[in-house]
Amino acid sequence: MTSFSLPHEVHGEGAHKVFAVHGWFADRSAYAAVLPDLDRTDFTYVLVDLRGYGGAKDAAGACTTAEAALDLVELADRLGWGRFSVVGHSMGGAVGQRLLAVAPHRLRRLVGVSPVPASGLALPPEQWELFADAAHKPENRRAIIDVTTGGRRPAAWLDRMVARSLAVSDQKAFRAWLDSWATEDFHGRVEGSPVPALAVAGALDPALSADLLRHTWMTWYPRAELCELPAAGHYAMDETPLELIRVIEDFLRADDAAGAGGEQ
Repeated sequence: MTSFSLPHEVHGEGAHKVFAVHGWFADRSAYAAVLPDLDRTDFTYVLVDLRGYGGAKDAAGACTTAEAALDLVELADRLGWGRFSVVGHSMGGAVGQRLLAVAPHRLRRLVGVSPVPASGLALPPEQWELFADAAHKPENRRAIIDVTTGGRRPAAWLDRMVARSLAVSDQKAFRAWLDSWATEDFHGRVEGSPVPALAVAGALDPALSADLLRHTWMTWYPRAELCELPAAGHYAMDETPLELIRVIEDFLRADDAAGAGGEQ
């Protein structure tokens, strides 16, 4: 019986292999705005759909960050990738950190774009209700996106983001993912990891702020870096795509400059 393999699409043919992992509100189309301007010569980007999203919308599974990390390792094996980097947005950033525990020897560099910390994200009761009910209430999804982008984005964009989120996610999986990324604390398993790890924060995002990342990401990882994008909120891929690409690819290239070169 064939094991499950994450649906994915490949962009580029560079020696440096990179997984791009989406967050809670979207499938791999979360990266649509950055795709035209990625460096496809130095990098090979593989965009994945996690269980419950996009091409894996109907896939069975626990819908946890730990399961997703194992799914990425399985896909890397299928692709013939020995070592690779990971870019993860929000919940996808927690998935990336899980790889530090699951397969630390496979990970070259880690980038979290507004990443959920490996300690989870404590939500007060009223916020928990808002997030939990977002599984079946579009208005909750819209409110969350609006707040986490500083209340500055056009109504049409908010509506489009909500419509996409509803179209590409399974309602039960969406709710299950919340329990994993918000409540699971695995930072003790990854603290001290020597893998270079960049956290990118949006200055307009009050939820996963640079200050929060200074007290989590930056204290756990000896080779951590932090970059704050002044014009971005929680969705830097949509809000400031060119700035985000530059920050991420400069960080990834530093691995090649350090001598990893074309290691596969």
